[in-house]
Amino acid sequence: MQATITVLPGDGIGPEVTAIAVALLKDVAALGGHTFIFQEALFGGCAIDAAGDPFPAETRIMCENCDAVLLGAVGGVQWSDPTAKVRPEQGLLRLRQHFGLFANLRPVRAYPMLASHAPLRADLLEGVDMLFIRELTGGAYFGARQEQGDGDTAYDTMIYSVPEVQRVARVAFRAAQGRRKHLTSVDKANVLASSRLWQRTVKQVAAEYPDVQVDHALVDSFAMQLIRTPSRFDVVVTENMFGDILTDEAAVLAGSLGMLPSASLGEGTFGVYEPIHGSAPDIAGKGIANPIGTILSAALLLRHSLTLGDEAAALEGAVQAVLESGARTGDIAEPNTAALGSAAFGEQVRAALRKAH
Repeated sequence: MQATITVLPGDGIGPEVTAIAVALLKDVAALGGHTFIFQEALFGGCAIDAAGDPFPAETRIMCENCDAVLLGAVGGVQWSDPTAKVRPEQGLLRLRQHFGLFANLRPVRAYPMLASHAPLRADLLEGVDMLFIRELTGGAYFGARQEQGDGDTAYDTMIYSVPEVQRVARVAFRAAQGRRKHLTSVDKANVLASSRLWQRTVKQVAAEYPDVQVDHALVDSFAMQLIRTPSRFDVVVTENMFGDILTDEAAVLAGSLGMLPSASLGEGTFGVYEPIHGSAPDIAGKGIANPIGTILSAALLLRHSLTLGDEAAALEGAVQAVLESGARTGDIAEPNTAALGSAAFGEQVRAALRKAH
């Protein structure tokens, strides 16, 4: 097949980890007889510096004319003022809203060989393999907001409609049908009106999927159970802000924030794929960032936007093989053992991919 992929390296470690993922995607294309065309554009803080806009029109046009987007990370110390009128994070919100990317898929898997890096007993990590589906274009991140008067009062509106909840719930139910047929919906229905609408709507959608077992959990209770008994969860669906917070918590189950990928999807096959970590400005340019989250995001790109499931599985298998071999970047290395740099780790994954072909 032929596909065009827009790469938005972004800021901090973004360019380093996306370069590794692109090299692997080129290997996938060569091994499978596919043609992937890559085009690169500015996005985030670097785009603010160059064009005064985190999501310039030129970048938007390139994204509109491609099959999928691979994104690195945005932000950094020089753009960290929360009162600034133009911020890198605004580019992310506009990108998601422009393309209607309402469902954010974040798989969380605990690798047995990395159990020592999680703050839980190894036995609690056995069988941990869950998929978070975070609603991405509603809630407090997109509702009305304002600082009032002299700035001593402010509000952010958490707002949802039935259609918004229905569409992301259906994504979650369909995902559960292909897994263990267990869905947990997370809300705060004992306090928030928007959560009561959320829970009521999920219950209505559940009638369309009688083969899926459904649980409803309050977000504070779920946050505790996620650490106490993480293996009990399969597919988890929740609103925008809760999903943002809970998946960062869940990252510790995998041993490092650098391990987790994500896919942001809408109604069609177009999607934006990025690791859930930030730009890590403290290690940017040092060549030591963990590229696994970005590599696995590239695998999600293959699976969801290009419908190349076998190639996606091969790339995921290559990461697994390298971890089983004992290769580690610094964030997941054992004490007093040598760690690989980002590029060296990427080369080992490339070798494992070619070996398995």
